[in-house]
Amino acid sequence: MGGTITLLKVKSEQRGRVLVYLDGEPAFSLAGLLAARFRLGQSLSDGEIESLKRQDEVEVACQRAMRLIRNRPRAERELRQKFERDQLPPETQEAVIGRLRVAGLVDDEGFAQAWVENRSAFRPRAARMLRYELRQKGIPAVAIDLALQGYDEDQAAGAAACKAARRLSQLAEDDFKRRLSQYLARRGFEHATISPVVERLWREITDNGNESEGNL
Repeated sequence: MGGTITLLKVKSEQRGRVLVYLDGEPAFSLAGLLAARFRLGQSLSDGEIESLKRQDEVEVACQRAMRLIRNRPRAERELRQKFERDQLPPETQEAVIGRLRVAGLVDDEGFAQAWVENRSAFRPRAARMLRYELRQKGIPAVAIDLALQGYDEDQAAGAAACKAARRLSQLAEDDFKRRLSQYLARRGFEHATISPVVERLWREITDNGNESEGNL
């Protein structure tokens, strides 16, 4: 039902929300950004109210999506899955995704690049495993290819192995090589990549041990 705006009241229990009174009665609430357009005494038709409610649904969903993105970057598919769980209408989903794209907050190419860089720095793994992870996030193949362009598999294997080798350095040679090889295999590396890395690290451990003994 339409009516005349008689009061715009900020909701203390919901930050950023404004309760709109029509003809002296509470009628509906809106995001503060939407409510800021109106003035007391302004008339609203039924159609205008329905349009406002749809805009408000988009605004609320957009704010929730931005909170998710602030926690960590999200792929577009992740956001769409969240929208589906929240049972948002398709037109609302598209409106939110569109706004986030324009703002640069949804960018699958950028997401893929950041994912590869983060993994390389903190949890190195093989390119094929990175590709699998990004596919699971719904990243298009073209964006994945761009993110993995020039990816150095040997360097990644070496970085991953160094972290694990320190924990295994007290083992006998066979156990060291077996366990380090298994560790790298679980991270997607092929035998052809694993073998030389493991051999090199064992030589380094042995050489360091010999140097220490020589200094005694």
